[in-house]
Amino acid sequence: MTFRTIPGEGPLRLVVVGAGEMGRTWLRAIVESPLADVVGVVDVNEAAAHAAAPAGAISGTPLSEVARRCAPDAVLDVTAPAAHLTVTLEALELGLPVLGEKPLAATLPEAVKLVRAAEQAGELFMVSQNRRFHPGLWRLKREISALGRVGILTHEFFRAPHFGGFREVMDHPLVLDMAIHNFDAARFLLDADPVAVYCEEYNPPWSWYAGNAATTAVFEMTGGIRFVYTGSWCSPGQETSWNSNWRVSAESGTATWDGAGAPRTEPTDGQLHREHDDEQAGDRGYPGDDLHGSLAMFVRALRGGVVPMGECHDNLQSLAMVHAAIASAESGTRVSVAEVLRTAG
Repeated sequence: MTFRTIPGEGPLRLVVVGAGEMGRTWLRAIVESPLADVVGVVDVNEAAAHAAAPAGAISGTPLSEVARRCAPDAVLDVTAPAAHLTVTLEALELGLPVLGEKPLAATLPEAVKLVRAAEQAGELFMVSQNRRFHPGLWRLKREISALGRVGILTHEFFRAPHFGGFREVMDHPLVLDMAIHNFDAARFLLDADPVAVYCEEYNPPWSWYAGNAATTAVFEMTGGIRFVYTGSWCSPGQETSWNSNWRVSAESGTATWDGAGAPRTEPTDGQLHREHDDEQAGDRGYPGDDLHGSLAMFVRALRGGVVPMGECHDNLQSLAMVHAAIASAESGTRVSVAEVLRTAG
C-alpha cells in the first residue's frame, strides 16, 4: 500500500471527530504530545464539540465545513463504530488521511469497503490498536524472537466488569468488543496471520450479560502455529490484568507474560532470561505507550512514508479473526478466515 506523505517537521494538524469520552481522552493525549496539534473538533452534538475543543481550535459540524475552516493535515476518527464508515469515507473524499479507533468498521463488508476507498484515494488509513503499544508486549516479542520457531501461543483473559450500557445487551460482547485487542496482539507477537478458527461461545449461568460473555477459540496461524484464546467477562476473583496472561511455547524454550510486569523466559539451556526492569523499550524502536504509540506511528508514517502497524490492510486481518470466530461459534464448524473475507467483499 502506497499513500500520500506530508513532508515537514512541525506538529501534524488534526481534526478530531467525536467528542465523547474516548474523544476527550484522545484530545488530552494530543495536547500532551509535541507531534500533533488539534485544529478542529467535530461532533453531531455541536455543544459537545465546542466544550471539548482546545483554545484556538475550530469546532462544529459537519467535518467538511470544519476542515474548510481549519485546513487540517489529517483526521482522527473517535466516533462510535456505526459511524466509522461515514466519517472515514468523508475524510478520504476530502483528501485527508485518517487515524481511526478500533474497530476498523462496524461490519466486515464495511471494513472491506473502507480499505478499497483508501486504496482509491491514495491516502493513509490506520487503525489505532492501542494495546499493541504496551512496553511489556514489545519486550515479550523480543524475548520469543530468540527462542526459535513458535509452536503454540496461549492466552487467558478473565475479568468481571459491570459496565452497564450497550455491552451488557449486545451479541458477542467479549469477542466483538474486547477480543480484537488480544487477536491483534497475537498477530503482532507471532508475525503471523490467521488461517482458520474453531470457536465456542457460551454464557455461564451467573452471567449478567445478555450475549455470550465467555469464549474459547483455537486459531491456526500461518506457519502452522496455534493460537489458543480463552476469555470471560464474568469471572470474578483472581482476575487477569487487562492485558491478559500469555504463554509462548517455542522450540528452544518458553516465555510468559502476566500483562503487567516484565516477561519471563526459560530457554532449554536452563538459564532464566528476563528483560531488565530499567531497560527502555524505546531503545529498540518502541514508539510510546498506549495512544501516544499510535499517534507517533501515524505521524511517522505520514512524514516518512513507512507503512505503519495498523494500516488498514493489516488491521483487516485482525477484524477478520473476530468475524471468523463468530461465524465458527454460530455454525459449530471450523471456519476459513480467507473465506470469511471473500464473502465480505
